[in-house]
Amino acid sequence: MHVHNVTADAETFTCNAYLVEGDRTVLVDAGSMSGVTDIVADRVEDVDAVVLTHQHGDHVGQLDAVLDAYDPELLCYGDHPRRTRRLDDGDTVRIGDEEFEAVYSPGHADDHLAFVSDSTLFSGDVVVYNDGAFDDGSFGRTDSAGQSREREIESIREILNRMPEGVENMYAGHGDEFHGDVREVIERALERAERREPKYPEE
Repeated sequence: MHVHNVTADAETFTCNAYLVEGDRTVLVDAGSMSGVTDIVADRVEDVDAVVLTHQHGDHVGQLDAVLDAYDPELLCYGDHPRRTRRLDDGDTVRIGDEEFEAVYSPGHADDHLAFVSDSTLFSGDVVVYNDGAFDDGSFGRTDSAGQSREREIESIREILNRMPEGVENMYAGHGDEFHGDVREVIERALERAERREPKYPEE
């Protein structure tokens, strides 16, 4: 299974959008960077599905363009007029060469899903490797209306409970990808989230 961040060279604010090649070509989030469809086209001829972690603007800004270009299935938790399959907690979805379990993980977003297999975690924004607040274990913002630090903490715990031993690849919605002991990174993120201090104290 090969994972390529198609928004890696973005000069505007976007999430990381991951093109996963394998038995089933899947785009995990679409990002908000113009030209995503062209970057995808440079690597593959077709996209079987788009799987959304959640529907914040930086994750779905280019979704319609991708759907128009490739007519893939759209799988997500939250309502969307072009959704072809609703994903609920515990559902499985094939991404690349592996079966992933959807883990409902609200806090940063009410419709948030993370996706975990025996080797890999697509964590969306619920937990990330690094960002402007923390390196080596951070978590999604919860300081806007409708967000909840308490639910975020519960979601990080749920991911730890559901994640198999030996997961070595973490692809988050922001920051760098991580390869190594993913569980240790998430445990550090949980510890920081549990302090219940502002993530960005200057704001």
